[in-house]
Amino acid sequence: MRLLLGVLALVTLLSPGLACPSLCSCSTKKNGRLLAECAYRELRDVPRGLSPNVTILTLSANRLGRLGRASLAEVPELQSLWLGYNHISSVEPGAFAALPHLKNLDLSHNRLADFPWQDLRNLSALQILKLSNNRLTTVPQGALAGLRELRSLWLNDNELATLARGTFEGLPALAQLQLFHNPFNCSCKLFWLKEWAHDTSVVLSRAGSTLCAAPARLRGRPVTDIPGALCVPPSAQLTYLSGPAAAGPRDGLTLTLHCSVAGSPPPEIRWQIRTAKRRVDIHGPTVARDGGAKAGGRQRFLAFKNGTMAIPDFGKEDEGTYTCVAVNDVGTRDVSVNVALAGSANPAEELPRDDPQAGHPGGHSCTKGDELDPSGMGEKLVIVYRVAGQARSGVGAQEFHLGILLLALGLLLW
Repeated sequence: MRLLLGVLALVTLLSPGLACPSLCSCSTKKNGRLLAECAYRELRDVPRGLSPNVTILTLSANRLGRLGRASLAEVPELQSLWLGYNHISSVEPGAFAALPHLKNLDLSHNRLADFPWQDLRNLSALQILKLSNNRLTTVPQGALAGLRELRSLWLNDNELATLARGTFEGLPALAQLQLFHNPFNCSCKLFWLKEWAHDTSVVLSRAGSTLCAAPARLRGRPVTDIPGALCVPPSAQLTYLSGPAAAGPRDGLTLTLHCSVAGSPPPEIRWQIRTAKRRVDIHGPTVARDGGAKAGGRQRFLAFKNGTMAIPDFGKEDEGTYTCVAVNDVGTRDVSVNVALAGSANPAEELPRDDPQAGHPGGHSCTKGDELDPSGMGEKLVIVYRVAGQARSGVGAQEFHLGILLLALGLLLW
């Protein structure tokens, strides 16, 4: 019996639940969680021999310089990891990915210029993330997506000059955000942050110290006080005009669309063309200043720098939806027109459609040269038709007089 008790005692002492590196002290908390206290030990690496049952690991105020992919492999049950006040300049991707129960992660007061943001995809339980007092220059767009339990985020005292629009969207539990002491460039790319801060219930800690470092005229001004007059979202208006093409082998119709835009900074104009057989996205002019085609060969759709789109020899294959998209640092605006040739069977029904949920009912009729409804209240249908005329003398071929009727019909989008 004494031998059996001795064996049981030895097994208990050697059990994983009590394993603890010599430089750490380990204890069980009242709530049953196992704490490994390894702070202030001059450690240069994560100690080996930690129990897999450890849920709280304190490694603050050591000399850790990097975290490898396997540095925390022994402690998959971690809920709290404290790594503040070290010399960490590198974290290998995957170092945190195998810690699905992690709720608190503190990497503040280190030397991180980058962070394995992709690891956050596996940390859906994360509630507190401290990355303050590092050297971070960017937070990738979508890096925080999926952290639905995140309550507190510390990004202060870094080197962030801007943040991507929507960085803090998709964080329903977020209650506290620290961004102060970053060298923010308060261009219109950051204007969204002002609007978000005004509309959110999240507490922006020390907002008065969240200042612009650039441009010079805004230096020292709170980010939440960027003048609205400097940053105006785009507006777009679409007008259309048609006429005979220059004499050529087809002597066809040229359809011309003109997109007028406004906003600050001046919006870039893009075109999206959707026909039955093709989808074309045009970012910028396809016609050079001298009138020639830009690199890439002859273009079917001629996009000019002034916002004009011309489609020479417009035919049935060109029926479709033409969308002008105005884009600047503040936002995006688009306006569309559906174009069809009369004589086609039910041309409106043959037009390609985008997601019908994206549209809005409404619209009004327009005449030639009118503006399409800039409010986005429904797309318009422009019908173009030709009138047959007399045969050409001397060649016996039929001549088409290019009579044009432009009729804009409000389409209800269901």
